[in-house]
Amino acid sequence: MRNSYIQRKTAETDIKLSLELDGGGRSNIDTGCGFLDHMLTLFASHGRFDLDIKCKGDVNVDYHHTTEDIGIALGQAFKEALGDKKGITRYGFMILPMDEALILSAVDISGRTFLNFNAEFNTEKIGDFDTELVKEFFYGFVRSAELTLHIRMFEGENSHHLAEAIFKGTARALRQAVGIDGSFKNEIPSTKGTL
Repeated sequence: MRNSYIQRKTAETDIKLSLELDGGGRSNIDTGCGFLDHMLTLFASHGRFDLDIKCKGDVNVDYHHTTEDIGIALGQAFKEALGDKKGITRYGFMILPMDEALILSAVDISGRTFLNFNAEFNTEKIGDFDTELVKEFFYGFVRSAELTLHIRMFEGENSHHLAEAIFKGTARALRQAVGIDGSFKNEIPSTKGTL
């Protein structure tokens, strides 16, 4: 079973998160932010990850700490659930359309942290959620998961569609990358012998 349980508590957030990589897309998400709940539900569904998240954060200030810290905790959960990474496909990508939006997400579970986030939102907010927090979420995620992630917008106007395509596409790319390659199930996918 490739799963993990993360508890992360700071002066700004209190997070309990469980992840099953080989799940069915089931989720139970309560972040205190409706839009982030929606994005993480999509993430679990399209990645086929079972994901439970409960966060109590300082949402009376804004959603910044909640969003960033959940990204950090989710990255920690992926790193822990992957263990020594034996047998994983390692790479994954998706070009995902969402109406007028078109997003590329490409991931390498490399052990090296890098985020290339090349997407621009036409609005500062989606409801009461700051669009700049999408990047903050993935920056926290990448740092903790220790992987490389490229997100590139080819087309898009509607901010909700762009964010949705980013979360869905990245989940599907991750689903490929964490998948077990039956031809190499006892090998670490690197000539260095470690990731």
